[in-house]
Order: sequence, then C-alpha cells, then structure tokens
Amino acid sequence: MRIMEYVIKVCENCGAKNRVFERPGSRPVCGRCSASLDGTGSGASPVAVSDGTFDSEVLGSPVPVLVDFWAPWCGPCSMVGPVLDQLAKDYAGRIKIAKINVDENPSCSARYSVRSIPTMLFFKNGRVVDTIVGAV
Repeated sequence: MRIMEYVIKVCENCGAKNRVFERPGSRPVCGRCSASLDGTGSGASPVAVSDGTFDSEVLGSPVPVLVDFWAPWCGPCSMVGPVLDQLAKDYAGRIKIAKINVDENPSCSARYSVRSIPTMLFFKNGRVVDTIVGAV
C-alpha cells in the first residue's frame, strides 16, 4: 500500500484550505469555489504585505510564514530576493514567503524590533519561532 503525500494549499479566491495530493500532471482546484490551485497565485511567489495586511496574511496564516523585512535601497536585500523567490516556488503550499518594505511600513518593523535589514522572521501559528538578521 502506497501512502500519497499531500500539501495544504489555501485558495486565494475564497480562503479555503485544500488538501492537494502530489500527482504528476494534475491541475488541482479549490473544493469550495473551483478556482485553480496549480501554483499560479497560490503561494508560488512571495506575497507583499503591509502594516494593514500583516495580521491577516502572516499571523492568521494556516501555514508557516517566512517574513522578509527589506528596503529597495539595501544591497544585501537585493541578493536575498531571488533566493526567497525560489523558496516560494519550491515550498508552495507548505510555507508562505512574505515581504514587507520597512520604509513604507514602519509599524511592523517597530513591533518586531527590526533594527537592521535584511531581517527574516519565521512565524508558526502566529508566533515568531526563529530570526535571521543579515544576508547569511
């Protein structure tokens, strides 16, 4: 008997959690609204968050979230960006990658005591479980 592996994907259209089995060539759809869950728009790229959307996108996420605190003028942040893009593709449905511009969203930076960038905070069940400061 073979046990099939699955991931939980959250539908961007309606917010429903869907158990998606990893089958080659399949095109999964949401069980509630029938929107596509094939990786386009379902966590396959980092999500831009703001002070206003942080709680719902990060703290309320059903999957763990890696949040990148960055700024457009930061050289090391630019080097980390492509790595996070690849992580978002490789782990779509398992973790969410979020990016927050510290210049435009100072409240979240202050809330989590972000003193230098890039800083990455890993959230699970709405709590910070790990922190990485700098482009390691």
